Amino acid sequence: MEAAAKTKVFGKPDTLTGVPYYYCPGCGHSLIHRLVCEVIDEFGMAGDTVAIFGVGCSCVSYPFFNLDWIYTLHGRAPAVATGFKRSMPDTLVFTYQGDGDLGSIGIAEIIHAAHRGEKFTTIFVNNANYGMTGGQMAPTTLEGQITTTTPEGRDPAHCGSPLKISEMLATIDGAKYVARQSVHDYKSLVATRKSIKKAFEVQLAGEGFSIVEILSQCPTNWKIEPVDSCAWIEENMMPVFPLGILKDESGG
Repeated sequence: MEAAAKTKVFGKPDTLTGVPYYYCPGCGHSLIHRLVCEVIDEFGMAGDTVAIFGVGCSCVSYPFFNLDWIYTLHGRAPAVATGFKRSMPDTLVFTYQGDGDLGSIGIAEIIHAAHRGEKFTTIFVNNANYGMTGGQMAPTTLEGQITTTTPEGRDPAHCGSPLKISEMLATIDGAKYVARQSVHDYKSLVATRKSIKKAFEVQLAGEGFSIVEILSQCPTNWKIEPVDSCAWIEENMMPVFPLGILKDESGG
């Protein structure tokens, strides 16, 4: 009796190199990388895509992407993306930035890129701390959250409340698509992939700036087990940073 024919239904995206990830166990970056690459493969644009990485855990991303890429100074990815996209408008350009890089030193860059309606996409990874440099407080650190620079928890009276960056950007006319998603469970992975695809479509249609904020696990600096970090997102981050489409003024 002949063996039944087997059909491959799942595999590595071509735009992932296959280099083993060296992120901390349970980190969400690897999941986000895959979703971005799946969409690029779907568009068939691997040869016409440029990734621009900021400083943070994102700055070690380039070995994993089979794409052209540019590594920038801290917070300056939107400025570099602006220049590249304006000089090569048919290229798919995205910045890949963490909450410290984008929301602190780079906050003016991202605001004015949105204000000008720059036609690139930002993948904004929010894990509520400075992940690469030891887990210091970031603009998105939660009230009461313990970090290396807030050992007694973030005190709003001393350093303000978590900055809701996507809500802020959604008020800007030049921002045409703003979403916040997560990678803490399967349902969220599906929604995140859909938002990444939509954001890239907005860019390719020349409609304006697009951004997808993604809540991501950081069990090492949260000091919890990787399996528990998914529940931590749902129980602690999502009440402060609710998921969904904050703005969609696209034509599609």
